Amino acid sequence: MDLPPGSHIIYIPVVLIIGIILGFGMGARAARDAERAAAAREEERTKAREERAARRAAASKEAGGN
Repeated sequence: MDLPPGSHIIYIPVVLIIGIILGFGMGARAARDAERAAAAREEERTKAREERAARRAAASKEAGGN
């Protein structure tokens, strides 16, 4: 059984480091996208709550006669 060439001593760590860098970058991007999506959902929920409150206020004002 032959030993792998000396280039493996350089190649394997380089590939590992590239994988770590790419994984970190992709994970950071996914985290930013998830944060933006959560903010958008919260904004949408807040807007829906305000619209419901406005409709309820208008309905109660209309039902009260004033």
